[in-house]
Amino acid sequence: MLSDRDLALVRRTYARQVIFAGGVANPALETAYAAVPREAFVGPGPWPIWRWPGGYRTTPDADPIYLYADVLVGLVPERGLNNGQPSGHAAWLDAIGIQRGGHVVHIGAGVGYYSAIMAELAGPAGRVTAIEFDPGLAQRARANLADRPNVAVVQGDGALVDFDPADVIYVNAGATRPADLWLDRLKDGGRLLLPLTTDRNFPDASALQGAVFRIDRRGEDFLARWVSHIAVFPCEGMRDAASEQALAEALKTPRWHEVTRLVRGAPPPVEACWLRAPDWSLTYG
Repeated sequence: MLSDRDLALVRRTYARQVIFAGGVANPALETAYAAVPREAFVGPGPWPIWRWPGGYRTTPDADPIYLYADVLVGLVPERGLNNGQPSGHAAWLDAIGIQRGGHVVHIGAGVGYYSAIMAELAGPAGRVTAIEFDPGLAQRARANLADRPNVAVVQGDGALVDFDPADVIYVNAGATRPADLWLDRLKDGGRLLLPLTTDRNFPDASALQGAVFRIDRRGEDFLARWVSHIAVFPCEGMRDAASEQALAEALKTPRWHEVTRLVRGAPPPVEACWLRAPDWSLTYG
C-alpha cells in the first residue's frame, strides 16, 4: 500500500491525466479531482473495474492505486451501474461551469463521488443538493458525504423532488426529455446539463444513441448547445415513449451541432427542429 503522501501524489497525477483526457484546461477542476479520495466513495476493495473488451475484472487487492485511472468502477455490477468515467465527467463539469458560491443540484448522485467534486468547485460558501433515486445508493452517498457541510443528500425521484432555485443542475442519468421541474427551478443565467438517451443507449455504449446538451436560461428563453455523445444509466423518472421516439429520429440527423434553443410547449415547424416532440423541441436558430 502507498503512504498517504504517495497517494496524494497519485491523486494529483490522476487529476491531471483525467483533465487532459477530458479535453479541457481547467485548473480549478483539476484541483477538485485531486482533493477527493475516490476510495472513500466506491466501497471496500477489491473492486470490479470495467475493461473493454471483456467486462468487469476484479483488482488483485484493495490497493487504491487501481482506482486512479480513467476507469469505470462497478458499484452494482450486476445492473451495470458504475462510478462514472472520470474524463467524461471532467468534460461535462467543465462545460457546465460551476462557480464558487453557487447552488448545484446533482440529479443521479449515485454514491456521491462527483457530488463531492462539485462541492469542491462550489466552495464552502456554495452548496450541493445531491438527489439519488436508489435508496441503497442514497444511503451510501449520505454516509460518504457526511463530513461535507455544504452537501445535502436527498433520496427520491430527481424529476419530482423539489429543490431551491439552482445555478447549475447536473443530470447524471439518461432522460428522454427535460423535466419541467428542472427548467422551472433553473435560475435566470443558470445552466442545466441534460443527457438525452434512447432505449438503445444502455448498456450498448457503441450505439451512440445519446447526446448531452447544455441548456442556459435567459428569462423565459432556454438556449441550447450540444456538448457530447453519451452512454449512461437511464433516469428512472424521465422516460416517455413519444420523446424517446422523437430523439431516436433526431439522432439519425447529424445536425446536433446546429441546435441553439430548447422550446417548451407546441413545437415550431418541422424544418426548424432537430428534435420535435409533442410538447417540447430542440431547434435551429
